[in-house]
Amino acid sequence: MSQDSLKHRAIELLQHAGIHLDGDAPTDIRVHDERLYARVFAHGSLGLGEAYMDGWWSVPDLPGFMTRLLSSHLDEHLKTLDTLLAHLKARFVNLQRGEHAFEIGKAHYDLGNDLFKAMLGKRLVYSCGYWANADNVDDAQEAKLDLVCRKLQLKPGQRVLDIGCGWGEALKYAAEKYGVSGVGVTVSQEQAEFARELCKGLPIEIRLQDYHELDERFDAIMSIGMFEHVGGKNYRSYFEVARRCLPDDGLFLLHCIGSNGAPAQPDPWIEKYIFPNSMIPAASQVTATLEGLFVVEDWHNFGADYDRTLTAWHANFDAAWPELSKSYDARFQRMWHFYLACSAAVFRTRRDQLWQLTLCPRGVPGGYRVPR
Repeated sequence: MSQDSLKHRAIELLQHAGIHLDGDAPTDIRVHDERLYARVFAHGSLGLGEAYMDGWWSVPDLPGFMTRLLSSHLDEHLKTLDTLLAHLKARFVNLQRGEHAFEIGKAHYDLGNDLFKAMLGKRLVYSCGYWANADNVDDAQEAKLDLVCRKLQLKPGQRVLDIGCGWGEALKYAAEKYGVSGVGVTVSQEQAEFARELCKGLPIEIRLQDYHELDERFDAIMSIGMFEHVGGKNYRSYFEVARRCLPDDGLFLLHCIGSNGAPAQPDPWIEKYIFPNSMIPAASQVTATLEGLFVVEDWHNFGADYDRTLTAWHANFDAAWPELSKSYDARFQRMWHFYLACSAAVFRTRRDQLWQLTLCPRGVPGGYRVPR
């Protein structure tokens, strides 16, 4: 197909989303390299993202542009070999066990604490904030941490496990506000070193460890924004680890992104540049792998709050760019903009959700009253 034909096809598709070529609206696309059309039709989202990183196109309102694309389901017209390969790899290869378990740490979370400190705000919490009564990201993250602690009914003297503890902020909050001790496990060397320093002086142990190795007793467990890296082939073993570490009346809080329908196919661009080996769970996968292990006491969805969280991170990143640009180049900046904009659009269009599941092995005697 000729370049002119590909351009004409692109214009027709974009019109379905209310997007125009070189128009005046903030969501209208500006094409800087005519090779863009062939690249996108050949490689779908991977081609679109890489072309943005290379400066082949731009748009004043990137999150709004991506929201229009997803709302009109234009991405479904761009199923390519890259998409198929990512799906097949996720389906047939266990990408999250053994040495693969540490790849996400090296590829993403070890990028540099300077980047995440600048982007995330007062607390290094790299997951959705809770905006019910908050008007800024720092308050939303503190509200989220407190919501987790309240759902777990934490009490002084309890011992808490954090599976995928990140930079240690959740355990630090729980120790300082609720008087607990705890253990956090992560697969990121950078996160582990930072968390140990952050939690110095508190009864908290931070381990660079695969969660599969855990076999000890805790009063409560939390896992915030880590389940997306577990992989469908490991969901059952993940919940088995949590079950063997809890007493019959212990509580487990799982905070994760979730898919509306069937198990989500990994996006080739996200897989290559942001989160290698990641997989968004479907509700059907979660419920099937919980069978016989836990009672689901509560299933809370506040996915729309992720749009506000990502928008705040985007603003923080841009504000810090003059300093960050000393360590990262312009192509990285465009890559990060594309990542944050696409992610915001996914939640703005309610394609994905944010779930908090409160689980108990045998169920809470007399029932569980749900904090909000």
